Amino acid sequence: MADYAERRRTMVDTQVRPSDVTSFPVLDAMLTIPREAFVPDAMRDLAYAGAPITLTGSRQLMEARNIAKILQALDLQPGELVLEIAPGLGYTTALLASLVDAVVAVEEDASLAADAEAALSAQEIDNAAVLHAPLTAGSAKNGPYDVIVAFGGVQEVPQSLIDQIKEGGRIMAVFMQGALGEARLGRKIDGAMSWRVEFNATAPVLPGFARVPGFVF
Repeated sequence: MADYAERRRTMVDTQVRPSDVTSFPVLDAMLTIPREAFVPDAMRDLAYAGAPITLTGSRQLMEARNIAKILQALDLQPGELVLEIAPGLGYTTALLASLVDAVVAVEEDASLAADAEAALSAQEIDNAAVLHAPLTAGSAKNGPYDVIVAFGGVQEVPQSLIDQIKEGGRIMAVFMQGALGEARLGRKIDGAMSWRVEFNATAPVLPGFARVPGFVF
């Protein structure tokens, strides 16, 4: 039987800490949440490898180091409400739920949404809900949110999501340009987003988040 607790410690010591992740709450979450419980059964032995894990089609679970770096950059606080876009099988949802008051996760793949809800329930995580809905729609009725985060690629963030962020709130995702990408943190100031680059990263662009080409004569 695999010693997943030991693999978690090794992941944190060899992948997360060397990536300048020093936040004790983030490190504790990465050491506590069982990543192997949120990947396809056939991929459990690869759960702690330092690479993305394919969930279905183009959807991936991001490598642990980049998840941790995003969590650290967001500087999440215990009382905050978070909207997560595209939770996949719920690993990042579980991490978020250990750091904030509540998480609303929106997943448009019905199978992933059902499996994520089951995995979170099995881990007795009761402050996170997975909703089956289009990713770009978010969940306005449960907002506004302190934080919106996608552990995946985007080319642009639709106004429909920006409208669901509180004034002063944050958005974070990996912005892709071709094969290259940047994890950017945005803050809502006077109703508009102000962005800064946190680190380089790549991730498949999530459904609905590709830039719509402009009409060219």
